[in-house]
Amino acid sequence: MNPCFLLYRLGPALPLLALLSCSGNPSTKATPEAPGVLPGPIAGTSQTQLSNGWKLSPAGTATPLGDLPLNLQISPDGRLAAVINAGWGKNSVQLLDVATGQVLDTKVVPAAWAGLAFAPDGRTIYASGGQHNRIHSFRVEGQELQPDSAFVLGAKWPKQKIGVAGVAVDGPRQQLYAVTREDNSLYTFELKTHRVLRILKLPAEAYGVVLSSDGARLYISLWGGHAVAVVDAEKQQLLNSITVESHPNDLVLTRDGRRLFVANANSNSVSIIDTRLGQVTETLNTALFPASPAGSTPDGVALSNDESQLFIANADNNCLAVFDVREPRASKPLGFVPTGWYPTAVRIAGNQLLVLNGKGSTSKPNPNGPNPVRDEGEKGAGYIGGLLTGSLSRLPVPDEKALAAFSAQVYANTPFTKNREASPDVPVGSPVPRHVGDASPIKHVFYIIKENRTYDQVLGDLPAGNGDASLCLFPEKVTPNHHALTREFVLLDNFYVDAEVSADGHNWSTAAYATDFVEKSWPSNYSGRGGEYDFEGRRGEVAEPKDGFLWDYCRRAGRSYRSYGEFVYKGKASVPAIEGHFCETYPSFDLKVKDVDREKVWEQDFDRLVAAGQLPDLSIIRLPNDHTYGARKGELSPLSYAADNDLALGRLIEHLSHSPVWKESVVMIVEDDAQNGPDHIDAHRSTAYLVGPYIRRNAVVHTAYTTSGMLRTLELILGLPPMSQYDAAAPPLWACFTARPNFKPYTLRPATTPQDVRNTAFNGPARRSLQFDMSREDAAPDLAFNENIWQAIRGEHSVMPAPRRAAFLREAKTEHEEEEEGDDD
Repeated sequence: MNPCFLLYRLGPALPLLALLSCSGNPSTKATPEAPGVLPGPIAGTSQTQLSNGWKLSPAGTATPLGDLPLNLQISPDGRLAAVINAGWGKNSVQLLDVATGQVLDTKVVPAAWAGLAFAPDGRTIYASGGQHNRIHSFRVEGQELQPDSAFVLGAKWPKQKIGVAGVAVDGPRQQLYAVTREDNSLYTFELKTHRVLRILKLPAEAYGVVLSSDGARLYISLWGGHAVAVVDAEKQQLLNSITVESHPNDLVLTRDGRRLFVANANSNSVSIIDTRLGQVTETLNTALFPASPAGSTPDGVALSNDESQLFIANADNNCLAVFDVREPRASKPLGFVPTGWYPTAVRIAGNQLLVLNGKGSTSKPNPNGPNPVRDEGEKGAGYIGGLLTGSLSRLPVPDEKALAAFSAQVYANTPFTKNREASPDVPVGSPVPRHVGDASPIKHVFYIIKENRTYDQVLGDLPAGNGDASLCLFPEKVTPNHHALTREFVLLDNFYVDAEVSADGHNWSTAAYATDFVEKSWPSNYSGRGGEYDFEGRRGEVAEPKDGFLWDYCRRAGRSYRSYGEFVYKGKASVPAIEGHFCETYPSFDLKVKDVDREKVWEQDFDRLVAAGQLPDLSIIRLPNDHTYGARKGELSPLSYAADNDLALGRLIEHLSHSPVWKESVVMIVEDDAQNGPDHIDAHRSTAYLVGPYIRRNAVVHTAYTTSGMLRTLELILGLPPMSQYDAAAPPLWACFTARPNFKPYTLRPATTPQDVRNTAFNGPARRSLQFDMSREDAAPDLAFNENIWQAIRGEHSVMPAPRRAAFLREAKTEHEEEEEGDDD
């Protein structure tokens, strides 16, 4: 459905800006550069602005829930609701009163995931045990949950890789069905004995399962297979698979079983299936604008009581989309409803609309700092993964008038428009093109991805920026080149990563998006409950955006590219598009390899390509050693790791700046995530650097920018379209560029901290570091690891200050950029 038609239908209730965004040409005059912003609510409004530029103004009343609620089910009598929380922190099943939204009971479970179902009599709740490979069972006794014996699929991770996803109950047959996302199977249990009756292999990773009202068919969404599997429930035979769009997850059947609605997270769509024909008869576009790139992420569907309306949770648009579905093949858009952050489920109970907000309605500070970390590992009080607690929004099912007002609010909350996608606000004459395909004097982009530092950890000692020197672990003495780059070029002190951890960080850094698989799977992995670290291409379709990553967009646009360690694992490409486009001698993540040695490999490869006239348009370079090894005895100290990373970066830029391609190059440097380190502004604030002849000299820029904005800048230079709604909406970093190039080369700052100092103490931090898995990024628990780094540098008994977790933006007092103009000659 065309949302412009929806805007027309909603009429004057929508703001003029939203109406104009569907047609017409953008202004030829760029808007003024935005003032600096700091975390907090937007003054004088009911909105709260996220650091990614999107705003929240959830409708209804909110009930706090647990960590990352993923599913909500209503009891058969409509009086109770069950919620399952499956985030990084405590996993739990909660019982709620539908009429009031009150939480009646909470039962903590060792592990959970999205599967949840009431028994037909409403007396039992079945809940997925996730990677612990079991289904929790609870008796509903009044307002309490009483644990019953579990249904066991196998030994918990890692002994068996099963991963319970959706569950469904067959009352007449007294059977329980469970689908899985690791061994891709359908398990059938006998309810009375809890015995496994059958195991049926499925074509791909499964997400949800529903049973037809007559009990004859099971419909299973194949999360990793863009299809719905149809199973004969009695014979346990796979009948066929119905092709839908990318990442099907939640599904709902009409009571007569004739129509099946399936949310497709990667495709901004819902497929409507005629179950008698076994085919899709209609596809609904759930995005706010037609032909939008990825980024709406529909992951929940519900029908109204009379089945005339379909409500769709758009996780990454922070809203519900509403359609009139009374007439088959003739659905009509009705409007949108604003929700909290990352809605994961929507249900109807009576006249109440219930919405789960996976990340709640606000982020939280941690004024008391992280819990003391001892040998038992991190507990989560100050950890970013445990601070995004969810909520339940309750409101009456909206009528036409309410939907019009709600829709206007949703459009006011989104920074994405089709005009901004087509033509971001870049001034005429900037080296950053105003439109995809316009010429730029910059021909080569060197995109460097580093690991896990906040702004204050590295640049907090710079007087020109908004830093806190007391939190600076790697000051100028340790990172002279990083500091020199901010002085000679641009200091960005208000840059925010879009990710929480490296699992989603490398996706955000290369796709401006993290799929529903990544968002819903990394907390289980990072909390130690189970799951492979397979978020960088090694998992296949289920983990990837529908249209791919930067390299896929380069290939389609005819742009050459080369990877140095990014999406490369043990010397092999993690995704097909990288094959034949990576430096085979360049080491990927391996803390036993120094970054200065990586840089030598890059230099040799770079010189060879330049001499042959084969230098690619885009080079993606991984310099990971600012991650460090912590306090482990015998390993290089954190200061030596940071100094190594700094020297490698300085050498790379110096070498590039003395090459014949310097005059048409730009270097863009980001951290994949901010990794829970202390920062006095926000845990998502990080360092970012821009270097090159067309970058302003001696400038300080306070504008709020993001990883997606850095990618948008890169895309415009290379003539690539946006990869998601996030980079399409993000402001490009044009204010950091100048049309008057300065070709002066960069001079390396020699190291002032030794790069070969090893940890010698076998103290508390050293002992704790022995428990950390350092074979890959973020295998170590990052709250504990960051405190370990702090104590390795500041002393065994020092206390790491409290990092802030606001993650939201409000207008700052500064109105203009501060700039110290240098000599452009």
